[in-house]
Amino acid sequence: MDLFATALPALGQAWALILQPMVLGYLVLGVVMGLAVGVFPGLGGIAGLSLLLPFMFGMDPVLGLALMIGMVAVVPTSDTFASVLMGIPGSSASQATVLDGFPMAKKGQAARALSAAFTSSLFGGLVGAAFLTMFIVIARPIVLSFGLPEMLMISILGLSMVAVLAGRVALKGLAAAGLGLLIGTIGEADAGGSLRMATYDIPYLTDGLKLVIVGLGIFAVPEIVSLLRQDRAISKEAKLGAGWGEGVRDWVDNKWLSVRCSLIGVVVGVIPGLGGSVVDWIAYGHAVQTTKDKSNFGKGEVRGVIGPESSNNAKEGGGLVPTLLFGIPGSGSMAIFIGAIALLGSGEIEVGPSMLRDNLDITYSIVWLLALANVVGTLLCIAASGGIAKLTTIRFTYLAPFLFMLISFAAFQSGQNFEDILALFLIGLIGIFLRRFDWSRPAFLIGFVLSNPVEKFSNQAFQIASFRFRKSFEEGMDYIFSPIVIVLLIVTVVSVVLGLRQAKSIMAEGDVQSGSKRAPLVFLLIIMGYVVAALINASLIPDYNMTDKIVPLVVGGIALAALLILLVQMILRPESDAIFADKEVSGEDADAPYGLWGTLAWFVGLIIATYFVGFILALLGFLVSFLRVRAQARWPKTLILTACGIALMCVMAGALNRDFPPGLLQGAVDLPWPLN
Repeated sequence: MDLFATALPALGQAWALILQPMVLGYLVLGVVMGLAVGVFPGLGGIAGLSLLLPFMFGMDPVLGLALMIGMVAVVPTSDTFASVLMGIPGSSASQATVLDGFPMAKKGQAARALSAAFTSSLFGGLVGAAFLTMFIVIARPIVLSFGLPEMLMISILGLSMVAVLAGRVALKGLAAAGLGLLIGTIGEADAGGSLRMATYDIPYLTDGLKLVIVGLGIFAVPEIVSLLRQDRAISKEAKLGAGWGEGVRDWVDNKWLSVRCSLIGVVVGVIPGLGGSVVDWIAYGHAVQTTKDKSNFGKGEVRGVIGPESSNNAKEGGGLVPTLLFGIPGSGSMAIFIGAIALLGSGEIEVGPSMLRDNLDITYSIVWLLALANVVGTLLCIAASGGIAKLTTIRFTYLAPFLFMLISFAAFQSGQNFEDILALFLIGLIGIFLRRFDWSRPAFLIGFVLSNPVEKFSNQAFQIASFRFRKSFEEGMDYIFSPIVIVLLIVTVVSVVLGLRQAKSIMAEGDVQSGSKRAPLVFLLIIMGYVVAALINASLIPDYNMTDKIVPLVVGGIALAALLILLVQMILRPESDAIFADKEVSGEDADAPYGLWGTLAWFVGLIIATYFVGFILALLGFLVSFLRVRAQARWPKTLILTACGIALMCVMAGALNRDFPPGLLQGAVDLPWPLN
């Protein structure tokens, strides 16, 4: 009771702090900056907060917090634009929104999808703030009760969503998830430092692949290439659709789904290290499981937008619990947030238990700044939607070169290596063929996202459990099967059982017709070849580093078993079976006026030119040649659009204090920025 007696006055003091014109002005400024950052695919909250860091030194704590919270709150809302309008995940927290939001845009329902998404985001953000208000004092024992076994079970629960998203052929989903997990283990192992599918001769591989690159490659590249081949606007009807009011009504009709997914977002956000990369998939899986007619998922089901968007905003409130209470970042953006708080004022604010003791008013200011930022951000997004959504009515040939430009720049920022762009192209190829042959891209991405948490938590839990079992069998069992683990285990089993029963009615890539045996079989054999190579590579790791090899061996073994069963089925079944699905047989891709390899050649040309002359000079040549040759634009339009593209890149790089990918020319000649 003493805690609540202290909390109530602090709440009043918090409102007095934030309801000042200057504070509200900084909050709106942060929201506007977050909106600008979130619209660009692949940047997200980490890049936005990095942009603010230089300005945090010595700033008034409340003003600095208002600026940062404004940006943190709106990015999960504004990244919906790219996901819905272009089929490109705006950030890791909006990947699931692509599955149904983009098909709605292609049907001319962009306004409806955006309206439902923004309403859900607003509600989720307010739920997160309300949760944080109630639990800011009492959440400590709850967070501390999650040990390694509990965190491992949360990761496995995330993996169980593969069962829901596997598609018509469940084995394809299982194999895709296994492939994602194996690709996620590439590089130096965390536990023993063993190299997996990597070599020190290629230093880039030792650090593994970044989520930004894999997310953009699996979802963005295939959709950009597909639309570019069709040479039309994103929306067939070339209209936004009169859906602003309808989207709000959709949310009202599905308000309890939004409530449940918001609570999912809060709970997952509380657990450090999971955050946005997992929560939207769990929410999407829940939306599928609780819908009677599942046939429309992947084709433009509004519940597939409402679920993830409710959860990814709510998780920001949940993520602030471990951040503020323990100084443990719940995500990458929260890690930067902690660092920025230390720079404010004279450094007197310190996250952790002392913040509750000494700065409870500041703590509650953060909570309600978060709530206000969600309201302001949603209103600004709705106001800007009309203009931004008109992108769907523009002939895609004019958008494609700038999207290639943006995703290449975003990929490069993840590691500042030329190999980032090369990796984006190679992962993009995998995404193109997963999409073509109706293998679940969400399952692949879930596997990749959870590869590191699953391996880290399982290794650490195994070591501690072994020590406990040496003491006594009962102590070991108590450690592994805590009440929370048992509840999560039951939820996971139910999720898998229901998911497998429901997955056959979900067509994540649409109604893909069956083709000949040859192309799907060749793709299967290529995947099988990689899995076998990964298994052999893992088996060569010495036994004294067992923790580095056990996960790749187990995952690879399961994936190989699924692939072998698929191989037998392909040999025995007729060509008309769904297992031979191929988008090049019928539908948009088959009827596209441009071929796959000719379209990819433009992207390859940009990469090759970047290697020799650097990104900006390569981009200059790429934009001019693409707009003149492929888009057949006149010279004035070509030069104006090219100048705008180069200027946008320079402004973004200057604002973020980032470099462009250099080429051989930059190593030989001293050139001025941005050519250097």
